Amino acid sequence: TDLSYNDYLGRLAIGKVINGEVSCNSTLVCLKKNNEKQRLKISKLQVYNGIKLVEAKSVEAGDIIILAGIEDVHIGDTVATIEAPVPLKRIQVDEPTVSMVFSINNGPLAGKEGKYVQMRKIKERLHRETLLNVSIRIEEPPENDCVIVKGRGELQMAILIEQMRREGYELCVGRPTVIYKETDGKLHEPIEHVYVECHEAFTGIVTDKLSIRKGRMINLVNLGTERSFMEFSVPSRGLIGYRDQFLTDTKGTGILNAIFLGYEEFRGHFPVRFTGSIVADRSGNAVPFALFNLEPRGELFITPGETVYEGMIIGEHSKDLDIDVNPCKTKKLTNMRSSGKDDTVTLTPIKQMTLERAIHFINEDELVEVTPLSIRLRKTVLSYSSRHSMNRNAKKLKNDA
Repeated sequence: TDLSYNDYLGRLAIGKVINGEVSCNSTLVCLKKNNEKQRLKISKLQVYNGIKLVEAKSVEAGDIIILAGIEDVHIGDTVATIEAPVPLKRIQVDEPTVSMVFSINNGPLAGKEGKYVQMRKIKERLHRETLLNVSIRIEEPPENDCVIVKGRGELQMAILIEQMRREGYELCVGRPTVIYKETDGKLHEPIEHVYVECHEAFTGIVTDKLSIRKGRMINLVNLGTERSFMEFSVPSRGLIGYRDQFLTDTKGTGILNAIFLGYEEFRGHFPVRFTGSIVADRSGNAVPFALFNLEPRGELFITPGETVYEGMIIGEHSKDLDIDVNPCKTKKLTNMRSSGKDDTVTLTPIKQMTLERAIHFINEDELVEVTPLSIRLRKTVLSYSSRHSMNRNAKKLKNDA
């Protein structure tokens, strides 16, 4: 029912003994998915004593055991005796619904804060994660400069990235995208069954926000205590970045849970974000004078003195377009002195970007730069001139079409 990995023992199979007994160094058979049988010898047998693992010479029915010496084992396989092997009902693991691209950090500040920065190290860590986590799968494109990681949701991805960050890895990740399937020539997408409980005053705004994200209401019950219970079927892509917004809309009093429902026909496109990005157009250190003049444009992510580079996202624009600005611009000085001319610059508190918030914020042409010390947002193409050339060419192709 579960898998683990140990650097010394290799792949570990975890499960419950249904009937019979087994001892260490016994020869057993592993019954796989397509009625395949693989002979194996148990090199080490362990059981749980509280939360600790202890070695055991033999186990019997009802014990939860850890078997070592089984390299090619998967969730749902049955380990039985050679004399009369009978497979148990197979456990099905849900397919991954979300994918993210993991790549090396190729920005100007690469290698200054992380311990493991090479693509080889990142791939080794992700391969090791697939041995420990049965719901994580990886795919290596032919370009060999990135890895596509597939999982059950953006929260699971954020946990994996945070673990790697704390271990000293430095990498860039893209926006989560759902995994589509094509059935009978039609595009299908993963759908989640969403359960919402909130105050009845917030029912309208929750329904409105989920309907924009192509959600459909299934059930609405008034609980009689000024709280409402609602059920929706929502595309998985509609829930990416919605949980933070849900807590804001319900003032932290709402409860939201989601369960994978299955694949249904594609429900159409909807806007992911209604704001643009404020992008730095040069490298340097942020200056209070420049940041003060940029505050009317939107909400900032950086503080004075922070190092920035060309293509780095330093704030959220209030309008639905990206703007390139100079956060390093200093106040022009003159030869004239005045005792009351230098005004104190007071800046508005910045918007702190956590890892989860950063993953939800970025668009398709943006990345999150993750290091053990910092979380930065940036454009995939850092050069100002290259980005504008690409935008002009894209508009020209669109007009020609």
